[in-house]
Amino acid sequence: MTSGLYLPGFSRRSFLRGAGLSAAALGGSSLLAACGTEGAQVEAGSCTSTDLSAEQKTIVFSNWIGYVDPAKASDTSTLEKFQDQTGITVDYRNGDVNDNETFFAKVSPQLQDCRSTGRDAFVVTDYMAARMIELGWIQKLDRANMPNVEANLIDFLKSPDWDPDREYSVPWQSGMTGICYNSELTDPVTSFEELLTRPDLKGKIDLLTEMRDTMLFMLLLEGSDPEDFTEDEFTAAIESLKGYVENGQVRRFTGNDYIDDMKSGDVVACEAWSGDVINLLGGGKYKWVPPEEGFAIWTDNVLVPNKAEHKGNVETMMNFYYDPVNAAKLSAWNYYFCPVAGAQEEIGQFDKSAVNSEFIFLDEQTLETGYQFMSLSDSEETTYQRQFNEVMSG
Repeated sequence: MTSGLYLPGFSRRSFLRGAGLSAAALGGSSLLAACGTEGAQVEAGSCTSTDLSAEQKTIVFSNWIGYVDPAKASDTSTLEKFQDQTGITVDYRNGDVNDNETFFAKVSPQLQDCRSTGRDAFVVTDYMAARMIELGWIQKLDRANMPNVEANLIDFLKSPDWDPDREYSVPWQSGMTGICYNSELTDPVTSFEELLTRPDLKGKIDLLTEMRDTMLFMLLLEGSDPEDFTEDEFTAAIESLKGYVENGQVRRFTGNDYIDDMKSGDVVACEAWSGDVINLLGGGKYKWVPPEEGFAIWTDNVLVPNKAEHKGNVETMMNFYYDPVNAAKLSAWNYYFCPVAGAQEEIGQFDKSAVNSEFIFLDEQTLETGYQFMSLSDSEETTYQRQFNEVMSG
């Protein structure tokens, strides 16, 4: 793994994925959602769904902003290609998922009551996928309808502890959390410790509102394993974070809107997501680096909720996106870690500079330095999120 990776700028990568919520807004919704699962469990077999895919060639698909190449670009869009090849029309809701917790709050009233959300599929991050599956809100997928997923899903993503056989989920894209810095305004920032301790960065850095991203690094700084830690270790890491907030090192907590702070020069370095830095800042003076302590790695997953009526059509769509050519086209646009084996051999026809991209195709040595956040119980989720919210709100 190299540091100071150059992020080449392309016009398609300037497509905005949207600003994140303020710390206060996200903090409130996070706590509400984390505490709102009591009594929300759907018992197995009590909420059945009828699949009308054979009669109705349509999908309502909710995703994060900018997570697919332009949906209506004639002759270049992967969604247009899918619709042409299959006859299935996609109602693509770009940005309907703004962050995991607020999306949870948006769909939980329907899902806990076994009612339709009006969506056939949506994309959420690992921990949220795990929560929804545990609550009984997600339909089991038919792997026989997705031979490309069976054949081409990379080994690293095949068996998460929350869905070990991938019965309920299919990875859409993965990404890394690390550091972005403006090379014209500061010397290289190569570690999370530097980010939080260098005097010249005081008041000029942002951290992320996503608890798992930020606390993963705080746990590493405390010498704890973010994949296997105790409550005492988490509390120690929270106290450490609180100190950096109180001494003025951290300007604020942000979602995607760290991009605005970087562009304005209000901050010179921040905790950042790999693909967003490429899409929104476009490279040049903006550098993304994996911190010396290691980096966070996460996956956003496609799920089919209960009462969705077009599961078969969604399975056809996922089979399409696991064709290496289609996967390569998607990754050449958004520059996230590609979950599809064989895409690297195809991506040169869309972007020659992407063939050896350390953002899209991670080798085994690089993956060994990545961390995923430990799975949490409902009570742990509530406790840890509350502690983090209190630090964010001051």
